[in-house]
Amino acid sequence: MAETQRVVIPYAPRRQFLGYHETEKRWRVIVAHRRAGKTVATVNEQIRSALSCPRPNPRTAYIAPLHKQAKDVAWSYAKEYGLAVPGATANESELRIDFPNGGRFRLYGADNPDALRGIYLDDCVLDEYADMRPRFLPEVIRPALSDRQGKLTIIGTPKGHNEFYDIYEQAKTDPEWFALMLRASETQLVAPEELLSAQKLMSEAQYAQEYECSFEAAIEGAYYGLLLETAERDGRIGSFPHNPSLPVFTGWDIGTTKDETSIWFAQRHAGWLNIIDHYATRGQEASHYVGVLKSKPYTYATHILPHDVNRADGWVNARNRLDSLRTMAPNWDWKVLPPVPVQDGINAVRIILPTCRFNKEPCKGGLEALKQYRREYDENKRTFKPTPLHDWASHDADAFRYLAMGIEPEAAIPPDIPRYSGRRWRDRQHRVGSYMSA
Repeated sequence: MAETQRVVIPYAPRRQFLGYHETEKRWRVIVAHRRAGKTVATVNEQIRSALSCPRPNPRTAYIAPLHKQAKDVAWSYAKEYGLAVPGATANESELRIDFPNGGRFRLYGADNPDALRGIYLDDCVLDEYADMRPRFLPEVIRPALSDRQGKLTIIGTPKGHNEFYDIYEQAKTDPEWFALMLRASETQLVAPEELLSAQKLMSEAQYAQEYECSFEAAIEGAYYGLLLETAERDGRIGSFPHNPSLPVFTGWDIGTTKDETSIWFAQRHAGWLNIIDHYATRGQEASHYVGVLKSKPYTYATHILPHDVNRADGWVNARNRLDSLRTMAPNWDWKVLPPVPVQDGINAVRIILPTCRFNKEPCKGGLEALKQYRREYDENKRTFKPTPLHDWASHDADAFRYLAMGIEPEAAIPPDIPRYSGRRWRDRQHRVGSYMSA
């Protein structure tokens, strides 16, 4: 270990990151503008941790929302600085740097949490944390840090009020946390003329978010952001618990054993649609989800399923998924939706959201997904595509879309909300009314 500690990594920290490199605090969060150098700083911190950790066989990691993203963003830096250590070797297939002291630095993607389950970590960085599923940290990363008392750095650029925002706000006043905010107008890391040029090409909200680290800027391309912001302002995201005297409807998005299955739980109450609960996980079969529903103290009305429920992949005995559900719960009402264009489903959600009240804590993860659900951006054409971005938020958003399309709209409209009139609403009534019960 003594020999390894004398190694000099060819990295000169920017003064803005000196506080980060010098802190002894275990928990660290950095909110930084684009091109501030947060990836280079945190990669080098992970390399240093792998070399200086006093425990045997240290393990450190850089984790991006996607495995491909981790490779594109950080692998060249990992090799540039990691391979400067005498005796270090790189494993290209595993995106891994091995050091002579037994230490190891590796890149991962949060899109494959199973690859991280069961490992230990002495230090770890989560990059672009706002794009990760909220439960990734408490369910996957936090346990990996436990037995070795590993350190954690969370970095990124704001994308509205989400888990990243909550962590930063907590860190500002929590003595166990190191918190750093780097705005382009203050760091002088980007030339003034470059910032002026960026302002000409970006909307005010885009610039405020990407360069001034504004958590208040709207998420560009979000489908439901403003509607959920209104719901929050109107007090419709709060305490709306299960009413035992009312039946419960569920809306499902079904994945294979490798993908996520998401389920929303709703009740009609006094003209409102109360969203009382949400459940999502991956890697399970039909029996698991039926068991979860049976364990809840709910009396069910209708279970609304997507049109592709009849596929024969991912669940037991090569039986199609609808047959599996029917066999395990033969007395439940399973309702299968016909194929409907995604945009029609998005419009159905937009129509029904003003009638919804959300039980905040049980629906926290699903609500965050609805806020983050957005259109894909075409970098070449510099415009949003007409299709949604497929990421961690998609499954929860799809399940809510099926709930919106499958539940009768009129019963969910409170008296004080104007009824939609004209062809658009009549067409939606016709579509929903035509759905057949399985």
